[in-house]
Formats: sequence, C-alpha cells, structure tokens
Amino acid sequence: MPRVVIVDDEALIRSGFELILSAADDIDVVATCDGVDAVAVIEERRPDVVLLDIRMPGKDGLTVLAELQGMPSPPIVAVLTTFNADDYIASALQLGAVGFLLKDTDPEQLPHMVRTLASGGLVLSDKVSPRVIAGYLDGRQDDEAIDRVKALSDRESHVLRLLATGLSNGEVAAVLYTSVGTVKDQVSSILSKLGVKSRVEAAIIAQRAGMLDGDQ
Repeated sequence: MPRVVIVDDEALIRSGFELILSAADDIDVVATCDGVDAVAVIEERRPDVVLLDIRMPGKDGLTVLAELQGMPSPPIVAVLTTFNADDYIASALQLGAVGFLLKDTDPEQLPHMVRTLASGGLVLSDKVSPRVIAGYLDGRQDDEAIDRVKALSDRESHVLRLLATGLSNGEVAAVLYTSVGTVKDQVSSILSKLGVKSRVEAAIIAQRAGMLDGDQ
C-alpha cells in the first residue's frame, strides 16, 4: 500500500486530493501540508510518493524538491501544477521529479497514477507529455542523446525502451521474464550511464535518440 503525502498551499486542493485517494482501498494518505512544513512532514511520515505543488508562497515546490534530494532515501515525487511552463518543468526534471500532473486531472485516473508512481513507472499529464518529450534538459541535440545510449548494453537498451513507454519495474520484469530486483539494478545502471537522475530524463533521452521510433 503506497503511502502518500500531498503538498499544496491551498487547503481545498489538499482535501480534494486526499478525499479522492483515500477512497481507494490500496492507497494510504499519511499527511497533507503546505510547502513550509513539507520537508519536516515528509521526513517524519516517510511516504513512498509525494504529490508536490510547484508554486507556493513561503517555500515553493522546487525548493522542497531540492531539499528532498538530500534525504538518504528520497520519496518519489510528482509535480502538481495548473499550467505547464518550460522553466518549471525543466528545473523539476533536473531535481529528480518523475511525474507531472495537472490539478484538473480526472479524479478517476488519480489513484492509478499514484499506483504507477509507487511501482516505479512514469506519470505525465497528456498536456505536459508533448512538451516534455519535445526536449528540455538544456536543449541537448539528438546526436548527443544517440551518443549517450551507445554506452548501454543491448539488454539495458531494451529496458530503457520499455521504461520510456511508462512501464513500471514490475511490468518491465514481466515483459522480460526476469525479476523486479534485476530490473531495478538495470535501471540504476541505465541512469548512471546516461548521467541522469530520473526515469523521466532517461525516457526523454530515449525519445530524442530515436529509440521509440525504431531509429536505433
């Protein structure tokens, strides 16, 4: 059962998300808070997943995200936003965010998204995905992405293609008839070889290298 903390400066948003997620039998919302209290609450409650508002007074989401990366075992973080601005998405990616959700996400989809995050998958709002895949990460060109993926073994390249489509570790393991632990080790190796911090960044590199278009 994934443990979830919701961070937003608006009490109405926090209570709305909590109500939706708490209705699911297999999701445990362990706390909600604003940005100022976020890091202390997260350190105390140790959630698996954090849904983090990006724009908050007092302490914004990017500051919270940066501080969370200093934890021994940072939680999985998905950014909540009412808009998709290039600078916020790029910065959140570089700070380790692995999901981007608009606050008007269909309530029926929200529990599934949290489960996907908790199981190691990517979650990108339909409105955010095209902007992300179009290319952030300091405007790197396709030839650089191609050079990066050349460092991967054939098996790692296969795993990267699968995770770039949004599959969780368990789903990748099922496709490859291997264990989840093996997939976790392979994903860690992929991130290290590509020089990135998150699966989202790895997925972007795979896209820009043409791996999802049959070019590689």
